[in-house]
Amino acid sequence: MDFRTHRQTFILSTLFSIISLIWVGNSQAQLTDQTQTPNIAGRGIALSLDQQVGAGQGDEITPDSSLYIIKRDPARAVRRGRQLFQRKFTKAQGQGPRVLDGIGDIGSIGALGAGLADSCALCHGLPRGSAGFGGDVVTRPDGRNAPHLFGLGLQEQLADEITWDLRSIQGEAITKAQSSGSPVQKRLVSKGIDYGFIIGLPDGSVDTSQVQGVDPDLRVRPFFAQGGTISIREFVVGALKAEMGLETADPCLQTASTGGICTTPAGLVLDGTWDNIEAPPISAGNIDGDSDGVIEEIDPAVVDFLEFYLLNYFKPGFGEKTRGTQAGLKTMRKIGCLECHKANLTVESDRRIADVETKFNPKKGIFNRMFAKAKTLFETVDDGQALPKLLPKNDPFFVKRIFADFKRHDLGPNFHEINYDGTVQKEMMTEPLWGVGSTGPYGHDGRSTSLKEVILRHGGEAQKSRNKFARLGRGRQDAVINFLETLVLFPPDSTASNLNPGDPNASNFPQEGHGSINLGALFQTEGPE
Repeated sequence: MDFRTHRQTFILSTLFSIISLIWVGNSQAQLTDQTQTPNIAGRGIALSLDQQVGAGQGDEITPDSSLYIIKRDPARAVRRGRQLFQRKFTKAQGQGPRVLDGIGDIGSIGALGAGLADSCALCHGLPRGSAGFGGDVVTRPDGRNAPHLFGLGLQEQLADEITWDLRSIQGEAITKAQSSGSPVQKRLVSKGIDYGFIIGLPDGSVDTSQVQGVDPDLRVRPFFAQGGTISIREFVVGALKAEMGLETADPCLQTASTGGICTTPAGLVLDGTWDNIEAPPISAGNIDGDSDGVIEEIDPAVVDFLEFYLLNYFKPGFGEKTRGTQAGLKTMRKIGCLECHKANLTVESDRRIADVETKFNPKKGIFNRMFAKAKTLFETVDDGQALPKLLPKNDPFFVKRIFADFKRHDLGPNFHEINYDGTVQKEMMTEPLWGVGSTGPYGHDGRSTSLKEVILRHGGEAQKSRNKFARLGRGRQDAVINFLETLVLFPPDSTASNLNPGDPNASNFPQEGHGSINLGALFQTEGPE
């Protein structure tokens, strides 16, 4: 057996080694760099930032480049993305200052209200060690809570597929109108979600006056409460700049923002001929856009790893299921909650390389009695190189318990938001309910102290369902709340799994031997991480 065949066989025999999604031995949300903060315990990231950047973006045949690692050693790519997410950046690396040092017209530059962090995990770090929630910024007068990032890749994919479904319907309406010489109206429906009607006109234009819950360009923007950003990549580059003062001249966003087309290393097509893509803060790495005396602050390879990590970040978990919680779900359906919070949706072509299903399991679970089962979603492609490619299968994936419809809704004055320019944001995206049992206080602004209060806060389009909930007896209201509390987040380093089920006989149990969602096998490429 030659080296390549042996390596491929080993990869397949260690089916779950690709799942380096979260835990690699450090449980903290934030991590220092051992090359900068050496310590006897050996805690922190083993590699320097320059070592993590490696050969830069490179290509699929350049070892130690981001594109090479993502295509040929995706486990290492996800792990590296996780450590970059947790990394505490320094001023010497370009961290800070705040956008325009926090001075200017906040009505037109909302990022002036962002905080100044030194790591992604400072705002997204709860539960511990996860890409969770926990931060707050004043990019709006009433503040904005940082949401959790569990399932982010599935949300990006669903939104993108819905967008192109809607645009395909629009194209059909235009084609028929041009051939018939008369206006043609078509209903905009994707994945069972109704976005109103589009009317194609004989001159090739469209009437969007009856479109609902999405912009006239039919682009679903899943990120931020108001639905403002298309992609994980834009989100990452924007957050690095706004929240950490770190600038990158990302070539993919530069191309797409100027009317070109770019496919990100995580597989998302950004098409500037259709969409207004957010430009990177600087157009070239040698530009000191924030005048901090540092250039080449963030190599695009860092963005590649962060995007790939968040694409593959796993879904929220599902807690203890009882007759009572199931009754609560039935009640939600009966009073109309699931008209907007649609329970399940399907991704038609999944770009992830792995999935983790985490559920209540009192026999196998240790901390929180949660147990995770991981499976890979990749296939091996031998292209003649020393290491084969490990690529996503792009199969359909049934997304359970997301409870979202990827539409904007007006929930009445209690959810309206004042902007710094004096305008009022009335429509907000339906917040996916997965993870809601762990993420209080509630609402985009954190004003609601409990699940019951945030339900009673609903009005506008949800007024009827809100009133039905309010009229329920105490027992049925409690059943609804109990069901919502089963939609949970979890600390990955303390959650036993089929990758590392834990060992109750370990010394110092349960501080040791509690199990984790752990890599537990070799990377394809050699060297420390």
